Amino acid sequence: MQNVTFELTGEFVALNDLLKLTGLVDSGGAGKVMVASGAVSVDGQRETRKTCKIRAGQTVSVDGVRIRVISA
Repeated sequence: MQNVTFELTGEFVALNDLLKLTGLVDSGGAGKVMVASGAVSVDGQRETRKTCKIRAGQTVSVDGVRIRVISA
């Protein structure tokens, strides 16, 4: 599994935006589709809320990639 670290500059980032900012999808819309398909998990639980708030300390997993979110 590939590990990616994302530095969060605000309080949170929307899940679909996180997928776009880390380069896993080309757009926020594509991120929404990926989340809606059930392919994304947050802290080990399947997440289907497209704009779920992701905060520092959480881990997002999708397609063999694990994104660790840390505060900047």
